[in-house]
Amino acid sequence: MRAIVAVDSNWAIGNKGQLLVSIPSDHKMFRTQTKDKIVIYGRKTLETFPMARPLDQRVNIIFSRNPAYEVKNAETVHSVEELQELLRTKYAEHDSDDVYVIGGESIYRQLLPLCDTVIVTRIDFDYEADAFFPNLDQDPEWECVEEGEEQTYFDVAFHFDRYERVSGGAGAV
Repeated sequence: MRAIVAVDSNWAIGNKGQLLVSIPSDHKMFRTQTKDKIVIYGRKTLETFPMARPLDQRVNIIFSRNPAYEVKNAETVHSVEELQELLRTKYAEHDSDDVYVIGGESIYRQLLPLCDTVIVTRIDFDYEADAFFPNLDQDPEWECVEEGEEQTYFDVAFHFDRYERVSGGAGAV
């Protein structure tokens, strides 16, 4: 399983339910990475999408604590165990590299132990934020194995990095 995230210089990912910044090439990279794949995210993240609809051209799996919560054109799960069972049964033909965790903060924290790769858009700026991704640079289980070239969008510098788990591998899906 993989995670994909855009973070600022403090590993912040959002503020008041919104992304910190919108960078077209980041969105393009996200679409390229996740198209025709499985994406896993929380209800709050879904509500930030246009018209609160699941993403096209992907299998959408949404976490919600509400057992009655349903979304058209998406699967809904209520626990990590339920997610693992769904992936093991209904989506067994998918390689684990085709499964992406895309947010938000609580979903990343719950599922990061199951991930072996994280694709990070590192934004060289410190935004006001209230949601954060775990700082992989301070976690000995993770190593930055690929640091992309610096790019800019107006006056915002960013680059695409890839982190891989270095100790013991991720939990089974």
